[in-house]
Amino acid sequence: MKKLYVAAAVYATLGLLAGLFYRTYTVAQDFTGSTQLAVTHTHLLALGFMVMLIVLALDATLKISGSRSFSWFFATYNAGLLLTVGVMVWHGMLQVQGETEVSGAVPGIAGLGHILLTVGMVALLVSLRAPVRDAVARRQA
Repeated sequence: MKKLYVAAAVYATLGLLAGLFYRTYTVAQDFTGSTQLAVTHTHLLALGFMVMLIVLALDATLKISGSRSFSWFFATYNAGLLLTVGVMVWHGMLQVQGETEVSGAVPGIAGLGHILLTVGMVALLVSLRAPVRDAVARRQA
């Protein structure tokens, strides 16, 4: 549970810093268009901070953090989110600097981040299956 709390706190901090960076960087570059930087703030707060708080509540209720599939969730989900947001920052900075065409590496790496997020979500669902089944059985007994 402590790892989930720390992850939530880190994502909250990163989300707020991403919003600050977006505003500061675009103003300093005199940029007024649309950029990927604009959504890094919300991605970190929603997919990082809020998801970690929800999983923390699930762990407090269902004790899921001891399973091997939960370890897979935590590692792959966090790696996927950090990779995805990192590519968003990279792509956003290129957009602010006027780069209209980006290398195929940008969507490729972003896709890898999304794949890791998906693997993490599946692992979370697997780690929830037995505790939810047991909780339902206890209520019916």
